[in-house]
Amino acid sequence: MDIYSESDQQIARKLGQRIRSLRLHKNLTQQQLAEASALSLNSIKALEAGRSKLSTLIAVLRELDALDALDNYIPEISISPIQLAKRKGKIRQRATGKHRTTTPPENHSISTDNESW
Repeated sequence: MDIYSESDQQIARKLGQRIRSLRLHKNLTQQQLAEASALSLNSIKALEAGRSKLSTLIAVLRELDALDALDNYIPEISISPIQLAKRKGKIRQRATGKHRTTTPPENHSISTDNESW
């Protein structure tokens, strides 16, 4: 399965189906899961249909003892000791907004002549 070729809605539906399968594997009704995770029944139904908030997903994964699965989705980015030393122990807080390129950027010069547009 090539996840990048699927739409966001398709991925959300598949994730909802997996949550439903996990709930059924644990032999829980939607109502039982809603009560155990302090969510509404409609929130559980929406999650399983692929229409949910991230906070709902987290609460349900916690109740299904599957919260550690989030590490597989987005693993923590580690900084090498060399990079940390180069930054003098400081952890990066912001992005530059510039994309890395393999070729150096072109030199753009600004003309000071009085050219007409």
